[in-house]
Amino acid sequence: MPAPSHPGPFADRLRGHAVPLTHLDPTAPLDDLEPLRDIIGDARVVAIGEHSHFIGEFAALRRRILRFLVERCGFTVLAFEYGFSEGFPLDDWAQGEDADDDLSAHLATAIPIGLDEPLRWIRRHNRTASQPVRFAGVDIPAAGGSLLPALTPVADYLRRVDPETLPAIQAAIRIAESFAGGSGAVAAPAWARLATAEQDALSAALTRLLIRFRSVEPLYVSRSDQHTYDIALRRLEGACHADYTFRAMAELFAGNGLTADTSARDLYMAQSVLWHLRRFEPGTRVVLAAHNAHIQKTPVAFDGRLTGLPMGQHLHRLLGDEYFALGLTSTTGHTAEMHRDENTRFGFAIANTPLGPPEPGSIEAAFAEADLGLALADLRRARLRPPGDTGPAPGPDRLRLQSTYLHTPVLDAFDAILNTPTSTVADDIHI
Repeated sequence: MPAPSHPGPFADRLRGHAVPLTHLDPTAPLDDLEPLRDIIGDARVVAIGEHSHFIGEFAALRRRILRFLVERCGFTVLAFEYGFSEGFPLDDWAQGEDADDDLSAHLATAIPIGLDEPLRWIRRHNRTASQPVRFAGVDIPAAGGSLLPALTPVADYLRRVDPETLPAIQAAIRIAESFAGGSGAVAAPAWARLATAEQDALSAALTRLLIRFRSVEPLYVSRSDQHTYDIALRRLEGACHADYTFRAMAELFAGNGLTADTSARDLYMAQSVLWHLRRFEPGTRVVLAAHNAHIQKTPVAFDGRLTGLPMGQHLHRLLGDEYFALGLTSTTGHTAEMHRDENTRFGFAIANTPLGPPEPGSIEAAFAEADLGLALADLRRARLRPPGDTGPAPGPDRLRLQSTYLHTPVLDAFDAILNTPTSTVADDIHI
C-alpha cells in the first residue's frame, strides 16, 4: 500500500523507531534480527503473538525469532499456548525420547496452531546443543476442550498417594467425559447442555479435591516427592480453571456474565509461565508463543465491556520490564476467520477471509502511512514524546483481531510490533 503524501505524526515517529527485516524463511540468515537483541534488553520472558492463528507468515516469523533468541541470545525454553498437562510428553520428545515420527501421534488431538515445526527444530537443535532447549505447555487442558488430559494423570497420582479420594475424582472424570471435545468450541456448548446438578457436582468435586491437595501436601509429598506433587497439583488447578471458564463463557453468551469473568484461563497461563520459571535453572529465559490477545499487557474489551485480563497483563504486573510483548500483525492479505460449527472436529470452520484496508487509528494504518513493509518497530521508544510536545497523546488505539479490530492503547499493550505486508492462511491446515 503506498504511503500517503503527508503521513501523520505517529507514522513519522514509527518510521524513526522501526527497522526493516529481509527474510521470512525460518532457515534464512539471522543478521537482520540483530536489532531485536537491544529492543528486548534483559527480558526473561519474550512473548511472540499473532493477530490470528493459522497464518503462514506468522508461523514462519515465530520460528525465525525462536531461532534467533536461542542461537544468539541464550533463550532455553519455548512455552506455548498448549495444555500444561499435555506439555510434558512433548518436552520428553524434544529432548530425544521416542522416534522422530511419534510427534504426529502426540499432536493428533490438538488444534494445529503451528507447534509441529518449532518442536521438530528444537529436537534437531538439541542433538548437538551444549544447552538443550526445553518445551513447556502453559494452557488449561486441551485449551478448554477437555478436563481429561489433566484429570486422568491426577487420578493415577491419587491412586498411589490417596486412594480414599478415588471416588471423588472418578465422579469428576465421569462428568468430564460426557462433554469432552477437541477444543473449547466443542466442550463449552456441550458443558452448557449438562443438567445444572451435573455442572455443580463437577465444580464441587474439583474444589474439594483441590482444597484437600493443598491441605495435606506434606502427606502427599511423603508418599511421592515434591516435584511429582507439584505437577499433580498444577494439573488439578488447570482442571479447576477450565471448569470455571466453561461457566464464565456460558454466562457471557447468555448476556449475564460477570465483568472480566473469562480471565481464569489467562491467569492460569500466566501462573504456569511463572511455575516453569521457578523450576528451571536461575537465569533461564523463555520464548512464549500465544495469540496477541493473550500476550498484550492491557485489558481485553469488546463494545466497551471489559471481557478479560490477559496473560500478558498478569505477567507484566508480576515481572515488570522482564516481560516483553511482541505483537505480530499484517497490513493486507487474508486471515483465518473462525466460525462456530459443532459438526466439525474442533467446533469451528476456517474461512479464508480478505482483510480490508487498515482502519484509521490502527497500528496497521501507521505502518502503511510510514511506508514500512516487513519491519520491526520498537514501541517503547515510540512512547517517548519530543521535548515541548504538548499535543494529544499519540499512538494507535486498535489492532487487527482476525478480520476485525480490538480497541486498546497499542503503545501500552505491546513493547514492539512486527508487521508483515501481507498475510496468507496456511495451506496445510486440517480442521
